[in-house]
Amino acid sequence: MHHFSAKIYKTGINAAVDVPKEITDALQPVKGYIRISGTINGHTFRQTLVPVKGAPYRLFVNIPMLKGAGADLGDTAKFTIEQDFTPVENDYEMNDVLLAALKKHKLEAAFEALTPSRRKDILKYLAYLKTEETVRKNVEKVIGQLKEKITDTRIP
Repeated sequence: MHHFSAKIYKTGINAAVDVPKEITDALQPVKGYIRISGTINGHTFRQTLVPVKGAPYRLFVNIPMLKGAGADLGDTAKFTIEQDFTPVENDYEMNDVLLAALKKHKLEAAFEALTPSRRKDILKYLAYLKTEETVRKNVEKVIGQLKEKITDTRIP
């Protein structure tokens, strides 16, 4: 667990803080990024530290984090962070309709062979759909794409 205080500043349209180098040096980047969980003034969050060329890693402070922390631009906030090794796709649960369709068409392995970010995108999209009919239509599209991928014999 790492502790630091930092002034919240604006970069572009986003609020952010710089994370001290001695902290990020103790963490393990994955493809340059560092997934973390932590607190800002006692408010919990999960976020990703972003590398900045020639500067410290940056932590973007979104609106829910600011509100939860009772903080604003220009304030100095207290942070506690630790590396979060939770797999990315755990952010969204497997959709029951998708799971049933994968089993029915024996495509579970094909779905698992997708990149973690692609699986997450699919699960995230399905999680935001409002009607069962829309979910079913989109699951059919996913199943069709997985079937095409299996039968596609072209060299990538």
